[in-house]
Amino acid sequence: MERSPAGFLLVALGGFVGAVARYGADVAAGDVTGLGTFTVNAVGSFALGVLVARATTTRTQLFVGTGVLSSFTTYSTFVGDTVALGTATGAMYVAASYVVGFTAAAIGLVAGRRL
Repeated sequence: MERSPAGFLLVALGGFVGAVARYGADVAAGDVTGLGTFTVNAVGSFALGVLVARATTTRTQLFVGTGVLSSFTTYSTFVGDTVALGTATGAMYVAASYVVGFTAAAIGLVAGRRL
């Protein structure tokens, strides 16, 4: 991993982009608990799959993977949404999130290898 001022700036800039996009997804989802989080985690899983298959430079990995995608996707909000949904609905939300996340990542890996 690149440990330099440039690497630091790539992660910071990527983190800003991902956080703003994450907020936009929540705004677009409105008041539906978990929809924004579910969507960004699925899209982020797909994008990470593509990144793993296609990234050719450490700087791309730092900006997109460590910066953008780590700020765009979220585990803490996922847990909060799960608790807010209650036991039964929360359990279904967790199961669906994992199935969709792993599926999206696998599709992203396949798509990344074909690009």
